[in-house]
Amino acid sequence: MRLSSVLTAITVSLALFSGCASKSSCPQVPASEPEEVWQSRLDAMLPLLGHRNWIVITDMAYPLQSGQGITTIYADQPYLEVLKTVNEKIKAAPHVFAHVYNDKELEYITDEMVPGIGELRSGIRSICGPEARSVMHEELISRLDEAGKLFSVLIIKTPLTVPYTTTFFELDCAYWDSVRQSTLDSIVK
Repeated sequence: MRLSSVLTAITVSLALFSGCASKSSCPQVPASEPEEVWQSRLDAMLPLLGHRNWIVITDMAYPLQSGQGITTIYADQPYLEVLKTVNEKIKAAPHVFAHVYNDKELEYITDEMVPGIGELRSGIRSICGPEARSVMHEELISRLDEAGKLFSVLIIKTPLTVPYTTTFFELDCAYWDSVRQSTLDSIVK
C-alpha cells in the first residue's frame, strides 16, 4: 500500500473517530515524509506564498494546530538541515524575503538544563543570521494564530526534542518596501 493511501486512510479514520463532519474541518495529520517529498511540498507552496504568510520550523512537541489556514507536515530529518533548506529556499525566491524570529526563551536555556543546547543555538544563529529577532514563544504563537485566520501558515515539524527551538519565518514582499508604500499612500490619499 502506498504511503499516500495509508495517510488518507488514517485521516479518514481520525475524522470518523473524532466526529469531524468533513476532512476540511479536521486537523491535518502530519505524515513522516522523505526528504524529497516535504521539500517538493515546500517547493510547490513557496511560489504561492507572499507577504503575511508564515513558514515555521518546529521541534516535536510543537502542537498540531487546527486553524483553517494552517498546514502541518513532518520532515523526518535533523532540525538544522530542515532549517537550512527552508532558509535557503526563501532567500532564493524572487518574490519574498523573511523576517526571522526565534524563541526568546532559547537564549536562557543552559547546557546544564539541556545538554548540547549551546551548540544547537549556535547552529540556529549561524543559519538564521544576526538579523533574527528573539521574541517570547507565546507572543509568536499568538501572532501565528492571528495570521492563520486570514493567511496560510506552513508548519514543518522535525524530530528534534529540545524545547524552545521553533524558528518563525514571517514572509514579506521582496520587491516592494515600506518607504515606497508610504510614498504611494501619500499620493493616493
